[in-house]
Amino acid sequence: MEKQNLDWANIGFGYRKTHASYVSYYKDGKWDDGAMTADNTVTLSEAACVFHYAQCCFEGIKAYTTEDGRIVMFRPDQNAKRMKDTCERLMMPVFPEERFLEAITRTVRENADFVPPYGSGASLYIRPFMIGSGPVLGVSPAEEYLFRVLVTPVGPYYKGGMKPIRVVVSDYDRAAPHGTGNVKAGLNYAMSMYPGQLAHAEGYSECLYLDPATRTKIEEAGGANFIAVTKSGKLITPKSDSILPSITRRSVLQIAKDVLGIEVEETDLYIDQLDEIAEAGLCGTAAVISPIGSVDYHGKRHVFYSETEVGPVIKKLYETLVGIQNGKLPAPEGWIYQVL
Repeated sequence: MEKQNLDWANIGFGYRKTHASYVSYYKDGKWDDGAMTADNTVTLSEAACVFHYAQCCFEGIKAYTTEDGRIVMFRPDQNAKRMKDTCERLMMPVFPEERFLEAITRTVRENADFVPPYGSGASLYIRPFMIGSGPVLGVSPAEEYLFRVLVTPVGPYYKGGMKPIRVVVSDYDRAAPHGTGNVKAGLNYAMSMYPGQLAHAEGYSECLYLDPATRTKIEEAGGANFIAVTKSGKLITPKSDSILPSITRRSVLQIAKDVLGIEVEETDLYIDQLDEIAEAGLCGTAAVISPIGSVDYHGKRHVFYSETEVGPVIKKLYETLVGIQNGKLPAPEGWIYQVL
C-alpha cells in the first residue's frame, strides 16, 4: 500500500480531511448498524442538545505503522471502556465496546494510506465522539445521538516535539469537586481554553491546574496528565477523583515499574513540593510524553532537570513507550491491537 504524499515530519497537530469517517445514529432507544461516509460535515437541529447543554464526549487514540510494516493501535479497548464511563456520567447511551473497536478499526482501514510511515514521528489520530443530536429545550438528556469516528494524520501535540516545555500554574480551575473532571467530556476542555490562551500569550506551552477544593495539590494540565520523578528516583503522579484517568499515564506507570524497575506511586502531590522533583512531564494520547523544563508559580520559577535538555528518566520512559507503540519493543499482553 502506498502512503499519501505528505511532508510527514512537518504536518503539525491539526485536522486534515481523509477518505472516510464512521457514523452511527441512536434513535427510538437503539443504535443503527452504522456506516462509512465520505462526507465530513454534520447537519443538526438548531435545538440539538449539544448546542445548549453540552452533551458531548470524545476519545483520542493513535494508529502507528510498525517497524515491520503493520498498522496497529495502542490499547483501544481501554478507550472503549472510558467512553462507556463518560456516557453513563453524561446520561448518554453507551456505544457498545465491541462495536466501538469495530468502528475505529474499520475507519483506520478505510484510511490506511494516511497512517504515517514508520520512523516519521507522526501518527494517525483517531477521534471517536458522541453528541446529543436530538432537539431539547428543557434541561434534560437528548433522545437522539450521533456517534462518529474521524481520523487525521498528526505530528507532535506540542511544537518542537520531545523538547522541554514551559508551564505555568493557573489561577483558574478546569473541573469542580465531584464534577466531570474524571470523564472525557467536551465541557472540561472548554473550561481550559481561556486560561490556556492566557498562558500561550505569555509564552507558556500549557497550564498546570491545582485541585479545585483546596488549591494546594497538583492535578493535571489542560490536555494531559502530570508525572514527576522525585530526587530519590521514584515516579509519582497525582491521585485525584477530578482528573482524567489517562490510559497513557497508566501505561507509563506500568512500564516504569515492570520494565524499567522504577518505584511508582499515585499520591497527593502538593504545589509546595516542587523543589523535591528532579524531572517532570505531561503525558496523554496526543502529547505522548512531553518533558517539562520549568513551572512558574506565583512569580517563582521551578526548573527541573533542564530547560533545554530532556532528563534521563523521562527520556527512557518516552523511548520505551514509543518503542512499544511502533513495534520496536515487545508489548505487554493486550496492549497492541493490529488493524492491518
